[in-house]
Amino acid sequence: MTDYVEYWFRWRKSGWLLRMRSKRPLVIFRNRILPYSETFILAQGERLERFQAHYVGLRRVRGLECPADRTIVLNCGGLRGALRELAYSVLGRVPERYREISRLAPALVHAHFGTSGIRALPLSRHLRVPLVVTFHGSDATRHDHSARGSTLRRWQYLRSRHTLAREAALIVAVSTFIKDSLIEKGFPAEKIVVHYIGVDTEIFSVRSPVPREPIVLFVGRLVEKKGCEFLIRAMGQVQRSHPEAALVILGDGPLRSLLESQARSLRRVRFLGAVSSDEVRKWMTRARVLSVPSVRAASGDAEGFGMVFAEANALGLPVASFASGGIVESVAHRETGLLAAERDWETLGRYISELFDDAELWDRMSRAGRRRVRARFDLAVQTRKLEGLYEEVLNRAQARVE
Repeated sequence: MTDYVEYWFRWRKSGWLLRMRSKRPLVIFRNRILPYSETFILAQGERLERFQAHYVGLRRVRGLECPADRTIVLNCGGLRGALRELAYSVLGRVPERYREISRLAPALVHAHFGTSGIRALPLSRHLRVPLVVTFHGSDATRHDHSARGSTLRRWQYLRSRHTLAREAALIVAVSTFIKDSLIEKGFPAEKIVVHYIGVDTEIFSVRSPVPREPIVLFVGRLVEKKGCEFLIRAMGQVQRSHPEAALVILGDGPLRSLLESQARSLRRVRFLGAVSSDEVRKWMTRARVLSVPSVRAASGDAEGFGMVFAEANALGLPVASFASGGIVESVAHRETGLLAAERDWETLGRYISELFDDAELWDRMSRAGRRRVRARFDLAVQTRKLEGLYEEVLNRAQARVE
């Protein structure tokens, strides 16, 4: 019997190795490899089954650990690296370090964010493979006039956006809201498909529920778009009727000192700065409400989908937020959370109190959130759909050659 079991395991292992070897390489391109806030890119890339992700970018930044044997960056530091990056970014010349990618024979290039799509164009041309670009938020919603005079990459994006729209084989929008924004910017509707990236429901799952604490949790960068100032106002109202309620803020950014000053009037508040994804999940299992009341910033920057809301719902954590941008697609009002009108912090405060007071409502939304994420936003399912889109792109490319 032992021999049969050993043979079975060997057979399974050999099948797994064969599948790994049969995966088709592809390039996932991002200007910076890879900030902590972009876990969704790495999660999607590593969940691919028919393709093998190789991460390519201009330079590394402090953040996520990508597989070392599948990561190539142009600028490895020093003057030489900076000049190599500048030459590629400005002139579009593909250097030797990128030419080694040709030996991988990638099937296609998938760039995340529009600005990275512009930088990926010379590489996809050099490799003679299709380019897929995913738009996530500000790359689709930001006002053109606010981008002019800013960074080189945004200036290049504005100048070359029409080229990207013409040459990209497929444009992926993370929500219908982003698709509509792209169409307004002149991108062809027939090239755009809405695809939700998804949440890893194996990682974002509650295996042994713990008692919830009277915590309102904020997770996000401390920038105008995330609307933390409105949450602080709302918490002043919440704490008048719920003095035990605490606000925990996970994230950092340019508005931190201003927000800390604003929050001095609150009874219980903690700014914990940027934390790991593991810490975020721990706090999501402790808190009673997630509130990230995003707004449309003066620059036009808006929430494309709001992965944090789907992650919270996957862990059974109801949401109180604003009905802004793509949030209305990630959160179902009165089903998995409560959504106030944008910037209406008083209603936001009432919604938070409602989730504190109504245990039956909280339980119903907690269960519904888990069900909805599994049904609509499961990463494994969504990644299989993405691979189907890759295959369609490659089939069209092959048909044109024939």
